[in-house]
Order: sequence, then structure tokens, then C-alpha cells
Amino acid sequence: MAGIVALAFGYVLSQFFRSFLAVLTPALSADIGASKADLALASGAYFLVFALAQFAVGVSLDRLGPRRTVSLFLAFGGGGGSFLFAAASEPWMVIAAMGLIGLGCAPVLMASLFIFAKAYSPARFAVLASWMVAFGTAGNVLGAAPLANAAELIGWRPVMTGLGVVTLLTAAALARLVSDPETDAVQGAGLSGYRELFRMRVLWPIIPLVALNYAPASGIRGLWAGPYLADVYGADALLIGNVTFVMALAMVAGSFVYGPLDTIFRSRKWVAMAGCCVLLCALAYLAIHPAPELAGVTALLVVIGVSGGAYGLLMAHARAFFPPHLIGRGVTLMNFFSIGGAGAMQFATGMVVTRNIAPGDPTAGYQALFAFYAAMLGLALFAYLLARDAKPEAAPSRPSSSPS
Repeated sequence: MAGIVALAFGYVLSQFFRSFLAVLTPALSADIGASKADLALASGAYFLVFALAQFAVGVSLDRLGPRRTVSLFLAFGGGGGSFLFAAASEPWMVIAAMGLIGLGCAPVLMASLFIFAKAYSPARFAVLASWMVAFGTAGNVLGAAPLANAAELIGWRPVMTGLGVVTLLTAAALARLVSDPETDAVQGAGLSGYRELFRMRVLWPIIPLVALNYAPASGIRGLWAGPYLADVYGADALLIGNVTFVMALAMVAGSFVYGPLDTIFRSRKWVAMAGCCVLLCALAYLAIHPAPELAGVTALLVVIGVSGGAYGLLMAHARAFFPPHLIGRGVTLMNFFSIGGAGAMQFATGMVVTRNIAPGDPTAGYQALFAFYAAMLGLALFAYLLARDAKPEAAPSRPSSSPS
């Protein structure tokens, strides 16, 4: 149990790092001249490196186990990237730092899911995965108003230095406390297992929604909420922090809500479909009405946060089809598409907003942003209609073993 707690804390850091740029937007723009495009590139670098690292993480989990994988990645990437960020004097340094941090955070959640898949029954996977995500999403909460207050009080450079120290201490705790579960003999060498997974057509309709479900909530919360609120509503850093704080709480609630729904409704596909349709409606409304009252836009961001929390459920849907010897590579492959989709959308939305900026109309770029999110999500939902459902089995009262 101590190892799971340490992984949960590590995942809090991972979620914090993927979402804190929105709050630091004004400071980074003023201190090092970072533009919206620079910050979009920095946020995208986190997701891109995080996604590409999943292939190495999957092989490492299956062969070396979660303890060594997560502690080494987090110490080198997360700690080193934080210190580089704190020392940044040019936008490219922030971009490089975010890439390093993405590398460090890449195995944290995957190590948890690997343990859940190996040590607990498949019927419990959706709840455990969703609740781990919900706990980790507290990092989004810390990356909102608390970060804004800390940066205002002592400056963003000392804050990032302190985070580097905390990250190194967390990596040390993971190396000490996480125990590797028993694993099956690995069939095939290294990356060849991914070829076997790609040949599984049952996964193909699930992948687009895995890639796009998380992108709107993470992109808006982690990158676009700050510029949007500042440009359209004239919000300062503290107001941005307060609104994104509420959205972060909604993202926590969403993961908790989705967790048990597959066992209640005896379906993973249709629960995910219903939740993502709510998300689509909220995005479409903002695309049509990009500047409602501040209370209204806050409520819509809450809806996006809650309905965009289907990650754990979608992972459980895909997990139902993985062969036992490819669990590590299976969960990392799906995470590659989830994080890769979010990262690709960061790059794409940066271009969408930039190309649609209209002088005298602060809403034009953001109207295009919300329309783009809605269109891409709609396409993913259309593909997901073809997916085979995976009904959960009745969960036993106790796990098959007790990881620590």
C-alpha cells in the first residue's frame, strides 16, 4: 500500500506539470518574452515527449518492473526539467524543460495501471484506474490558485526550484517503497509486442476516442484557459487561478464519477459514449457563444472537466482485450494515443487560434478553438460507435494480491 501511495503522489506531480503553464502565462510572457505560440509549443513538447516515451516505458514495465522504471525516469526527467525551467531565460529553455519533464512523468500512471492489472481482478480495473486519475488530478488543483498565489508571493523561479527538489525526493521514495508484482514471461523481444497489439482490430475503434477524449479538458485547463480568460474577460492571474481551480476540481470529480459507472450500467462503451456526448455539447455551445457571462463560462468549463474524465473507463475498455503477457505494453500503447492526442492537439490548437485572431474581436481565435475541439471529438465518437463493448465481470470482494 505504501508503494501505491507513493505512486499516487508521483501522479499528483505529473498532473501538476501538465497543467501549470496556464497560470504562469502572464509571468513567463513578461519575464522571458514567451508568446502564446511559445507556450503552446512548450505544452505540446511535454505531451509529445511523454507520448513517445510510452514505448520504452511499456517494454521497461514488462521486463524491469515498475519500481526501477518510474524512479529513474522521474529523477532524471522530472527533477532535471524542473531545474532547467527555473533557470530559463529564453522561451526555448522552457520548451526543452517541458520536454524533459514529460519524459520524467511518462511512467508514473502506467506503473500504477501495471500493478492494478497484475495484482487485481479485471473487474476492478476501471474503478482503480479512475480513482488513481482522480487523486492525481489534485495536481491540477495545485496548479491553479495555489500556484498563482505562490508565484505571486515568492516568484515562479523559486517555486520551480522547490518542485525540482520535491520531484527528486518523490523518485527516491518510489525506489524505496514500490514493490514489483509477479509478471508473466515476456513473449517476443522488446517492441515486437506492439506489433501484436496493432494487429488487434478490436482496439482500432477505441483508439480515436482514447486520443481525443482527454484533449479538450487538458488543453483548455492546462493552456488555453489563461489566455482565453485574460483576452476575453480581462482576467488577472488570481482570477485565472480561481476559475481554473474550479475546473480542476471538476476534473477530479469526473474521474471519480466515471469509475464505478461501468459496473452500474454493465457497459463501458455506452457510458463513455454518453459522457463524451455531454462534452461535445459543451464545446459546441462555446463555439457558438464564445463569450457568455463569466459565471456561465465557468459552469461550462466545469461540465468540460467532469465529462472529459473518461480516461480510466476507456483504458479499462481497451484493457479487456489485452493478452496477459502484453499488459505493460498494452496500457502504454493506449496512453501513447491519449497523451499523444493531447499533445498533437496542443500544437494544432496553437495554429488554429493564431490563424483565426481578428483585430478588435478577442473571441475570434477562441471560437475557432472550441469549434475545432468539437469537430475532432465528433469524428472520434463516430469511430467509437463501431467498437465492441466490454461488459465488466462481477468484482470479487478482495484483490488477488496486495501490492505495496
